[in-house]
Amino acid sequence: MTDAPDPSPDARLRARAIAAQMATPLTAVVIAICLLAAGLAFALQLERVGQSEKERQIMVQAQTLASGIAAPLAFEDHDALQEYLNALRADPQIVAAAAYDERGDFVAGYALSPARYPQRGLAAETKIVGNALTVAAPVMQGNTQLGSVYLQSSLDSWSRRLNRYLGIAVIVVMASLLIVILAGSYSSLSKAHQKLQEEIAIRQQAEEALRQSQKMEAMGQLTGGVAHDFNNLLMIASGGLDLMERTTDPAKLERLKAGIRQAVDRGAKLTQQLLAFSRRTPLKPEVIDLGKRVRGMDALLDRSLGEGIRVAMHLPGDLWPVEVDASELEVAVLNIALNARDAMVKGGVIVIEAANVEGAGPQGGDLVRLAITDTGTGIAPELVAKIFEPFFTTKGVGQGTGLGLSQVYGFARASGGEVQVDSLPGSGTTMTLLLPRSLRTPADSDAGADAVSASGRQRILLVEDDDNVAATVGAMLEELGYENKRVESGDAALNLLERDSAFSLILSDMIMPGEVSGIDLVRKIRQHWPAMPSMLMTGYSAAAASAAKEGVRLLSKPFSIQDLSVHIAAAVEGAAAE
Repeated sequence: MTDAPDPSPDARLRARAIAAQMATPLTAVVIAICLLAAGLAFALQLERVGQSEKERQIMVQAQTLASGIAAPLAFEDHDALQEYLNALRADPQIVAAAAYDERGDFVAGYALSPARYPQRGLAAETKIVGNALTVAAPVMQGNTQLGSVYLQSSLDSWSRRLNRYLGIAVIVVMASLLIVILAGSYSSLSKAHQKLQEEIAIRQQAEEALRQSQKMEAMGQLTGGVAHDFNNLLMIASGGLDLMERTTDPAKLERLKAGIRQAVDRGAKLTQQLLAFSRRTPLKPEVIDLGKRVRGMDALLDRSLGEGIRVAMHLPGDLWPVEVDASELEVAVLNIALNARDAMVKGGVIVIEAANVEGAGPQGGDLVRLAITDTGTGIAPELVAKIFEPFFTTKGVGQGTGLGLSQVYGFARASGGEVQVDSLPGSGTTMTLLLPRSLRTPADSDAGADAVSASGRQRILLVEDDDNVAATVGAMLEELGYENKRVESGDAALNLLERDSAFSLILSDMIMPGEVSGIDLVRKIRQHWPAMPSMLMTGYSAAAASAAKEGVRLLSKPFSIQDLSVHIAAAVEGAAAE
């Protein structure tokens, strides 16, 4: 048997060519179909991503608008509301925008024909009808809904969508052709795909920049003022901690600790001013002698105002008592005085005077008037209505947050009074606090107390969900000589008390996860363990006011170890006396 002869090289080449000719069309068709299917799937996915991104963009705009109009909506400033809404006209895709009050009644808005906005406020929703995307979002202030906003945006037209996917179509066609002719298909496809990815990335960056620009425009001076001040405070605290790790010099350590403490105090004051305007600060009213309290600020005013400013006080001795938060009163007077100082560049006189005003309050009640007058440049008439807005300031960046006078306004309203402004450009300004008269007798104020250490073996149940806060407060308690047991929620605290109730005090945060909040925990403790004292910690939450009304002891965050010790001692001694 003989072997078959090997095919000649030409025969082999012809066989390969025939196989290639037969395989190439089929392969090209298969690859083209696969590419077409992939391109279609990619287009659909890109459409979904684009639509989802559009929905997220409009929702961010609606939430930003809701945050920006909270104050104008709360104070029924319809002109300011309309200005916020008109600012959205810069976006050609926003065809309708509207704001509604808490009852759902229309307040302000606009619509570009043929778009229309609903006459009643809608619940929070996102909906697409045809080529229109509508979004509704609530306007919240803490846990209170002030109203809602409505936005309608047009989606991309079919022509714009076709233009968007034109690159994909070109890639599919060119790839199919290049596969058929077997020349450079993969290289071209790779380059085109890379170009498409770059275009998508550029578009995403542009959309992100647009959203950020719209957000910054809506937030306005809020972000600038708060970020600037808090970044400075964080820089002081962070840098101080780094330096403390690198030094053993006791004097330098004390200076660094003092700097960090001052930064923390300034941050707490800034937060306090913010919350005073929003009326979320849990005020601690007490009956005081207004004249005596203001006269006691003479050293503070002299130190704060500088040598070029002279303070003259006319405070009669027969002023009626008022019931206010004394520390907030001092902050309000100081804020007014500092603004008066800034208005008197070359120095001048600030006159503080007070008088009793009979029958001028609501329902004919008596008031005590505290007026602070300066000899400065005065306030332009068009600015008088804006000076109490948060973060409104005519000062340069870093020279003021615009929160001082908003704190004054918030304090006056929260105290049941009001603040009035009388100003004439070039002739100075008078700011007047009108506070309700109290029929109670002022109590003598106690001097500041030092830290009180625990006497005997006293156990404290610490209820705090934040690990870092719990570690810090626990360390304070140990430093004061208290034993402490920590649980993370009100539910866990009740379960523990069922097994072990031998605690001298329950110290709990107000807002925690679970079904039992801080105030609920105190109520249950009063019901089941009436002899056990309890105290709440709060970061000025909206629930603090209700806790104060129920007579629950409150410790405001941030607090020092001295504050903690004094409050614990008072709570334990008060329970023992009962």
